[in-house]
Amino acid sequence: MIAECCDWLSVNTASGVHQILQRLGISYKQGRDYVHSPDRFYQEKVSLIELARFRAYYEPEHYILLYLDELTYYRQPSLAPAYEQQGARQPLAQRCYQTNTSFRVLAALNAISGQVTYRQRAQTNLNCFSQFWFEVRAAYPQAKVIYIVVDNWPIHFHPDVLAPLQAQAFPFPPKLPPTWPTSPGDKAVHDDLPIQLLCLPTYASWLNPIEKLWRWLKQDVLHLHRLSSDWSALKQRVADFLDRFSFGSLDLLTYVGLLPN
Repeated sequence: MIAECCDWLSVNTASGVHQILQRLGISYKQGRDYVHSPDRFYQEKVSLIELARFRAYYEPEHYILLYLDELTYYRQPSLAPAYEQQGARQPLAQRCYQTNTSFRVLAALNAISGQVTYRQRAQTNLNCFSQFWFEVRAAYPQAKVIYIVVDNWPIHFHPDVLAPLQAQAFPFPPKLPPTWPTSPGDKAVHDDLPIQLLCLPTYASWLNPIEKLWRWLKQDVLHLHRLSSDWSALKQRVADFLDRFSFGSLDLLTYVGLLPN
């Protein structure tokens, strides 16, 4: 096809085209999804996160930087490559006949120590986030400021979710649904937790290292798992995996790219 479309190459054999591509350093590859962040404040937001990271690095007793994200996983195993006997046999994702129930993990990764604070729930709703802030504070009781990097999911900025926190300074205010209230509801929990949220640029998930923690979790636990008939055991397996990082991990920091090899 290349030879037909590019007659200026003056080759008419597959081997000739192959040699030209080799000399040019071009090969045939699998494509991948890609989107460029359209955020016009991209660099400014990245700079604020970097400033918080430097503070956490040089004064870890006073400043903490966490990357937050949520993951949904399912009862039924996910498909992935795996080792299997040669021949026609393939690795099997052993499914059960029950509904493909889902569960949510909300977690925060410490950018300096690799410590992971998390909770598992059926839903990550307003109350789940409000209570999670107190768990984060309990994990770092001496910190003067806990910076938490979040993506632009509107629930992160709901008035009820912000109610337990100190007054937030958003240089670039996030967009919220116009029907949402502008002040906390009657059931909102109020406090003065020293937590400041930092917004990632829109559509820039590659800037959130905790995404790679999810990849590790999927590779070790969720892909091709054999616990579809034992939902409780699968949730415990996820908890056991995350508990490995309860006190920090240099291996995790290396894996997610926060610590050079």
